[in-house]
Amino acid sequence: MRRRPLVFSAALAVAPVPAARAQTPAAPAAAPLPFHTAGPGSAFLPYGEALARFLATKGIAVEVRRSAGSLENLARVEDDPAAIGTAFLGSAADALNGTPAAGGRRHRAIRALFPMYETAFMVAAPRARGIARFADLEGKRVGCGPARGPAETFFRAAAEVAGLRAEIVGGDSAVLVEAVLRGEIDALWQGAIVPIPALAAVADRTEAAVFGPGEEVSRGVVSRLPYLAPATVAPGTYRGQDAPIASFAAWNFVVGNAAMPEAAAHALTRAALSAADPAREIAPAAAGTRPANAGTNRVLPFHPGAARALREMGAAVPEIALPA
Repeated sequence: MRRRPLVFSAALAVAPVPAARAQTPAAPAAAPLPFHTAGPGSAFLPYGEALARFLATKGIAVEVRRSAGSLENLARVEDDPAAIGTAFLGSAADALNGTPAAGGRRHRAIRALFPMYETAFMVAAPRARGIARFADLEGKRVGCGPARGPAETFFRAAAEVAGLRAEIVGGDSAVLVEAVLRGEIDALWQGAIVPIPALAAVADRTEAAVFGPGEEVSRGVVSRLPYLAPATVAPGTYRGQDAPIASFAAWNFVVGNAAMPEAAAHALTRAALSAADPAREIAPAAAGTRPANAGTNRVLPFHPGAARALREMGAAVPEIALPA
């Protein structure tokens, strides 16, 4: 028997129901859950599309929507009890505290649902530009993804620690890849699951150097932003990369609104984390979409329904309070 999808309205989760009697008009189906991700060239968009396909096999319907990334997703989820979104925990911290990166708005309704994957940050630059290390970005034009997005935020933090000045250029990742290949910008800084798709695209299409801020700068960034952690990328991750890349990283989570019904958050979280081998059943980027990674979130309170599902699946769920 074909399984009908489970869909969510703003008020409640709606499970499949028996067909109505012939004389009774059928009630309109609830809309699929809006799932805000990012734009072309990002890692959020293919992850969201893959997760949506997987959830459909579990009877849950979501509609992937493109966006400018984490900060837009957090704002949309804050305003819509029926929405979910992909979010970098660094951006979630900005949103909770109402920092300038989040437009000065303190978000109070966003909640963590389940882990996605770890994000690391690094740079790609065509070797013809003579750029091979972070200090070489002094005075250069550097693409940093959507304006005020997490990539820009953490590039600014790294540049401040390193004591360098660069001209930041915003835009979708796919557009910035073409810009660096045409020589309109000097380098591209991105954060995503490794290998970062946009940086791999640069390295695959031209002789390029891919590098991070380095150990010293990364330690300085982590000391200022303790929700980050040092990260090392193995040689050979990108074409032409023959040395380890020293950088920093943090996790991404799917988030929902505190007003989402507990049953809906519970069902969604259990379904998303039900893959025995998420890298194979969902997508390679989803390798970290497992209950055991719930504890990597030390920033955002968990939705009660998600927390219950995670504990049922054997995960340790940290107690996290909203900032005062």
